[in-house]
Amino acid sequence: MSEQQVHPQLGVGHNAPASLLELYRSLVLIRRCEERLSKMFADGEVPGFIHLSIGQEAVSVGVMAALTPQDTIASTHRGHGHAIAKGLSLDGFFAELLARDTGLCRGRGGSMHVADMSVGMLGANGIVGAGLSIALGSALAHRSQKNGAIAVAFFGDGALAEGLLHECLNMAALWKLPLLFVCENNGWGEFLPTSKQLSFALKDLAAAYKIPHHSIDGNDVATVAEQAERLVVEVRSEGPRVLECLTTRVRGHFEGDTQKYRDADELTALSARDPLRVAAGQLGGMGVDEAALADIASEVEARIEASVAAARAAPPPPFEAAMADVYTTARAMQGGL
Repeated sequence: MSEQQVHPQLGVGHNAPASLLELYRSLVLIRRCEERLSKMFADGEVPGFIHLSIGQEAVSVGVMAALTPQDTIASTHRGHGHAIAKGLSLDGFFAELLARDTGLCRGRGGSMHVADMSVGMLGANGIVGAGLSIALGSALAHRSQKNGAIAVAFFGDGALAEGLLHECLNMAALWKLPLLFVCENNGWGEFLPTSKQLSFALKDLAAAYKIPHHSIDGNDVATVAEQAERLVVEVRSEGPRVLECLTTRVRGHFEGDTQKYRDADELTALSARDPLRVAAGQLGGMGVDEAALADIASEVEARIEASVAAARAAPPPPFEAAMADVYTTARAMQGGL
């Protein structure tokens, strides 16, 4: 598989074995990348904080399968899956998280701000809900340029009480912007169940702004891909839609969070809804044998090891470049007028 495209943009028929197998390949890639990052973080190789999306991979893979390279996305603090599924270079991704000069943002963004405009990844974001307005602006740009592209705003149920979400829903509805709101509803807002934080449901909020709302099993990648494909067609021609994906947050709010606030039986039960397990079961029912899945796992592991090795060997950003892209000169400003 080409280093330039981590996830192929898949077409119709996600329940066909070949299509589901490619979706499964991307699920495995994201899972193994984050497991590798978890170990590297524990070993002190990854600076800052990381927030893993283990258990939520089907949302990233399924939604991205419905998009074109021209479509744009704005991510969250839990955005590794979005980034990888959108097609970021795996070498550049690992180099960025290890703060290397060969990183996608030359090591300045790290986990919570990784971005690559060349594939439409507008960036992860350390502020809850902050990607919503970025996606809204991108959707407005797409409409103004009449390029046929759409924008996707990912957010969690922990962002439902943010005023910015209300503003973006209202503006998207008023202007009929090509914007797909994707809520990864894992039931948690940091350390507290969202059921104890919110007095309303997302479907009620969407209805208030007259935006069609759809709720699906966010751990079934085939279901996510099929529903996303239908909604993307509608968004391109009619305006905003809300897709709520009911999913599971397996790890803590941040890596290192021991989750003492969660019931042990609940955590044990999560394995039954593991997106990889669900997809593997479906593939088995279609006649795909375990050897084919093992081959995918081996291929993915080899790709990850090669990217990690390249990142480790890369140099850190030079100190003299620390202020690059922060300030500009008056001469440069005049030249751009």
